[in-house]
Amino acid sequence: MKIFKILLAVVCLLALVAVGAITFTIGWRPFIGPRARRLTDRHFEATPQRLARGKYLVEGVLVCLDCHSEHDWKAAGYPIFPGMEGSGEIFPEEGLPGRIVAPNLTPDADTGVGKWTDDQLARAIREGIGHDGRALFPMMPYQHYRSLPDEDLASVVVYLRSLPPVRHPLPKTEIIFPVRYLIRSVPQPLTAPVVAPDLSTPEQRGAYLVNLALCADCHTPTVRGEPIPGRDFAGGQKFVGPWGTITSANLTPDASGIPYYDEKLFIQAMRTGQVGARALHALMPWQVYRNMTDEDLKAIFAYLRTLKPVYNEVDNSKEQASSN
Repeated sequence: MKIFKILLAVVCLLALVAVGAITFTIGWRPFIGPRARRLTDRHFEATPQRLARGKYLVEGVLVCLDCHSEHDWKAAGYPIFPGMEGSGEIFPEEGLPGRIVAPNLTPDADTGVGKWTDDQLARAIREGIGHDGRALFPMMPYQHYRSLPDEDLASVVVYLRSLPPVRHPLPKTEIIFPVRYLIRSVPQPLTAPVVAPDLSTPEQRGAYLVNLALCADCHTPTVRGEPIPGRDFAGGQKFVGPWGTITSANLTPDASGIPYYDEKLFIQAMRTGQVGARALHALMPWQVYRNMTDEDLKAIFAYLRTLKPVYNEVDNSKEQASSN
């Protein structure tokens, strides 16, 4: 009897230790599921203004169609297959934790988002919760899109509804253990209105746009998927896929970065994909960013000039090209 009591006490102690360890490390979300607000019946009315704004965002700064469309990786410039715009793609990048699929965003009823409600789309875009309640893999940059004001969100949804429906069956995303559980901790519900930020200076406008354009995600080196502190925008992130191995460039004004850029050269690079006689690699989506206005591109450049200089010599001579 005494031994039984001792064993019971040990088991209880171990259970308490386990509960404490989980509570103060990964938390309970991987086990009980992501935080998710209840869906509403809100509907975004289609207006000419929303269609125009949505087109600008989706086909420009948010890079939606570039990720959610199949590319011809064997053709120069990696163009989207004609007629497949927005119809989804299995990401071909190597080193991902499983099969990551960007879903069909066209209003096809069977293989796209035709049966999704406006709020299901809205929640997926800004909060990272799929229409089926699962946590989206954070390659979908909902953490950046959280700052998208309500009116811009409505414009994005309205424009996606206007895309020609494309029937394009795709497999489901399948993420390996334990990542598929750990990502459940990432989504955070939005329960209050999101208003437009202060864009009164070019630098403030640029900071906002750089966040939406995901510049730091590609141009900040990481270790096991986490950005290296103090290395923001310093380049060195490698991307391996059917395009070969591409290393992102240092965007800071350090001598090893792009101190020689001026506003004119930056806009030229974004508009033409050329820096003087050198062509940018097509994996850098300048073909999308070229759709942005001069005002927005100038604001992005103004913000980049405020970055802390970080030394990081990116040598692309041993690889195919640079993505700066």
